Amino acid sequence: MTRSSLKRTLRRAYWILGLVLVVSIVAKLADHIPGLAGTAVEQLLKDIYDYLKDMSLVLVTVVAAYLANVFQKRSLFLNALKEEWRNIVKAKSTLYTYTQLDSPSQEQYLAAFCAISESLDNMRAVYRNVGETDALIGLYPYAPLHDMRRALQTLKPAPGRIVTADERDLVRDSIMQSFYALRETFLEEMDLEAPDNPLLIYNGRRIKKPGAPGWATRSQDRQAKKHDRISPADPRLAAFLTKLYEKEQVTAKPWREVAGKANGATNPPPPADGSRGDGAPVA
Repeated sequence: MTRSSLKRTLRRAYWILGLVLVVSIVAKLADHIPGLAGTAVEQLLKDIYDYLKDMSLVLVTVVAAYLANVFQKRSLFLNALKEEWRNIVKAKSTLYTYTQLDSPSQEQYLAAFCAISESLDNMRAVYRNVGETDALIGLYPYAPLHDMRRALQTLKPAPGRIVTADERDLVRDSIMQSFYALRETFLEEMDLEAPDNPLLIYNGRRIKKPGAPGWATRSQDRQAKKHDRISPADPRLAAFLTKLYEKEQVTAKPWREVAGKANGATNPPPPADGSRGDGAPVA
């Protein structure tokens, strides 16, 4: 169920529920409305109110089941749409890779062609053609996919043919232009929302510093002692892994400070001799 179909269905449901609510209110207050009190219309409205009251549970159940079915169809449609989008992205990547090849083989061309062909055909499991009737095929809903296919076909290998770098660049740019045009409209159907905690700057960096709170390091110590007691370490492996750990902790990276210079740094690893640092051997 597309987004527009969902909106139309919900709009109809809201109108019907609103109408029932208005009728029930008027029926309930009929004896207070001038011109209706004591008339046959008042009695009719009272009967309608009693009927609605008796059938309220049935009405609520029917409406709830109907809306549940509507949202289930919408969920299944979105799942199919997301799967199709993944296929399109994979096809784009395959075509982009193909345009980088100086001398592609026939097998490589067939792999790229099949990728875009599958995306074209899989669309039929999501949308029907626009304007399709019993007699007319209609228009393919996302024409840029066919642009990507036609651009690829100009690079089909042939005996003695030499494809220039300019030709490949033209095809690659055409494919990417078509993909971006498709993405701009295709994703609108998914009702995507902006993230609650986006990272909007370029050249983004980590804000958190190395280390952990005291309760975490104490838990780490307890866990290490438990492991040493139940499963003593191999001194050879302990020395090797400790060396690697210590080297990493003193090697600064653009995305990671040296742990020893940060507040709340984690406990140091066991010494390379295989002991825990408190005089007790681990093996």
